[in-house]
Amino acid sequence: MPRQLKLTRDGDALIARLAPSQASAMYEALTYLRERNGGDEELTLLVGASREVVDALVERLAGPHPESFDVRLRWEELHMVHSALTAVPTMFLTRGVFTEESFHIRLGFYRENFDALALAIVNAAAQV
Repeated sequence: MPRQLKLTRDGDALIARLAPSQASAMYEALTYLRERNGGDEELTLLVGASREVVDALVERLAGPHPESFDVRLRWEELHMVHSALTAVPTMFLTRGVFTEESFHIRLGFYRENFDALALAIVNAAAQV
């Protein structure tokens, strides 16, 4: 997975150039949280958005994407993705210990991929 993310400003929004693996990681993080049985309140707590807003972004990220592509994001949506990437690993704690194998089996990524993408979002946003 690329360790960098390119963001460009487009009025009040951003254009993110996403590699297929980046879009897939974002999709997996959001859908994992979306499918939990915690209800709308838990989802709003975790990503700062309603189920409908999450669903709309998930639909835009859905693949397959054979090559990099641009997606237009509002700042709130970028925050939502960052929150999902950082929240999902906490769902894989067993007695306070992270379970890498379960995470990888369910999401198809390693935690370091989610961490690197979350950091890339922060770094790219700081450059806009």
